[in-house]
Amino acid sequence: MENSKNKKKFSVGKEGEKIALDFLEKKGYEIIETNYRFGRGEIDIIVRKGDLLVFVEVKTQKHGDFGDPINWINRRKQRQIGTIAKGYLYENNIMDMDCQFDVITLKYEEGAYQINHIENAFWL
Repeated sequence: MENSKNKKKFSVGKEGEKIALDFLEKKGYEIIETNYRFGRGEIDIIVRKGDLLVFVEVKTQKHGDFGDPINWINRRKQRQIGTIAKGYLYENNIMDMDCQFDVITLKYEEGAYQINHIENAFWL
């Protein structure tokens, strides 16, 4: 049985992903897939813009705890996202497409979420 803290964390994360999806659509990205699972991991959002396939990690901060959300994506998390992305490319037989890794952070401040979209946030 989940405790209320885990449910709250889950709902904040899902809320952030929904806001990020709307944000990306408004910027002209085509939503390909959400919450893609491969092995033990997940990529929050996979989008396409022109000839570019983008794997997007979303981090949402509702309260001021734990520092800036961009710092939550450490080198280990980056490698995990890369492994999942390779799984996606393999499963979908994608061989010759440019890819990048973006991060969207959302911080709740003054009654609204502040969105920061970091394009090409890391390399593997």
